[in-house]
Amino acid sequence: MNPLKRFSKSISVLLASLMLTGFGAFLPWVDASQAGVPESFTELSKKVSPGVVNIRTVKTIKGGGRVFRHFFGDRFGDQFGGKNPFEDFFNLFPENDQGREFKQRSLGSGFIIDAEGYIVTNNHVIDNADEIIVRLSDEKEFDAELVGRDSNTDIALIKIKAPRDIAFLKMGDSDALDVGSWVLAVGSPFGLEQTVTAGIVSAKGRVIGSGPYDDFIQTDASINPGNSGGPLVNMDGEVVGINTAIVSSGQGIGFAIPINLAQGIIAQLKTQGEVTRGWLGVSIQDLSSELAEYYRISEKKGVLVTEVFKDDPADKAGIQAGDVIVAIDGKPVSTSRELSATIANLPVGHAAKLSVVRKEERKTIEVKLAKRAETASRPARSQDQSDDWGLAVTELTPEIKQQFGFEKNETGILVTGVSGNSPAEKAGLQRGDLIKEMDHEPVPDIKTFTARMDKIQKDQSMSLLIQRPREGFKVVTLTR
Repeated sequence: MNPLKRFSKSISVLLASLMLTGFGAFLPWVDASQAGVPESFTELSKKVSPGVVNIRTVKTIKGGGRVFRHFFGDRFGDQFGGKNPFEDFFNLFPENDQGREFKQRSLGSGFIIDAEGYIVTNNHVIDNADEIIVRLSDEKEFDAELVGRDSNTDIALIKIKAPRDIAFLKMGDSDALDVGSWVLAVGSPFGLEQTVTAGIVSAKGRVIGSGPYDDFIQTDASINPGNSGGPLVNMDGEVVGINTAIVSSGQGIGFAIPINLAQGIIAQLKTQGEVTRGWLGVSIQDLSSELAEYYRISEKKGVLVTEVFKDDPADKAGIQAGDVIVAIDGKPVSTSRELSATIANLPVGHAAKLSVVRKEERKTIEVKLAKRAETASRPARSQDQSDDWGLAVTELTPEIKQQFGFEKNETGILVTGVSGNSPAEKAGLQRGDLIKEMDHEPVPDIKTFTARMDKIQKDQSMSLLIQRPREGFKVVTLTR
């Protein structure tokens, strides 16, 4: 943007702020519409509100919240004061005595996406819920079923038996959203239904340390506990984001998942009940100016491959450590996060054409993507490993290691969930435990873990060596 255009845009935003704060009365020569300030949000609010819902959940909680809070609560960056950015939306665990059972109720928001009654919300709103109750804008209530969820992006899809005249919202284009654009946030903050707040887009592409696919819209439209899962809409009433997180120590800083990122995930949840992601099988890092000079990359853009995992797709295709990936299927990639997101959004089995620079020579290598190994995000009715044992786990990807402060050479698999009255709970496993060994054998990945667990016969046991945050190593016995 040239300096004159940037100056003009800055003046427009300043005048808009003055008009909103009441100083417009001292500027009679300023026309609100010319300053970019909507004359009223009334019609837009009337248009959008019928498609926004209040979500109430009830879940049964067993004691033991301290471990999870200690493990995850202090591993976020200084910008969040060391606190989980989702904590203000969702009280993860109550600090109560071990073994006792508690009913936890929480509130959130969501929005209807079609006439069939499908509703989008955040995964953390409905996670492990025993009951999900949806209230429409006309105060009619419905029991909702979980269709599917994806913890990596914090997106969930639920469904109600929709009345014939149900209102739903139109999806917009979050890529077309400019910084400084007006947006409206609708939801149920603090349980106050159908609350509307307005603001502007403060920034795009924000990384807040909530997961491997962070790409948030930052807005100063007031977002508070209970808004989570509600829509962020543009001035045409189209959904451009899903309100998700706030910074508890700051004012006027909220984050929304871009709808363009969410749409592919929603489609997979709707048809499959889970999300599958493409897997390349490499460790990567951003290409600094020094590395670009060292590898003689003239564009000074791309992603450096630091390790290729044996027998994974990249290895089979001939990708080598030291290669610099500059494009995927003709689309340039500049950062490791951009590359990871691009690969994850491609379907399993897709033959991706990677443009790489190797020893100053540019070549195209075709890689057939495999399925990324991660915890399946299915409704509780699915018969998978976590159902048999009441245990959900995920691998220590480079992103998780970085997010939660693990050493780069740390090994094991991370416990992400333990179901009540399950073999895992009876053994004493807790969310946040790192499973290191099974009967003295290392656990490098979920595939190995699952294969060994499948061999355990009825009434047989296996000893697990675990590392528990702030408590050190422990041995637990898991019995089928």
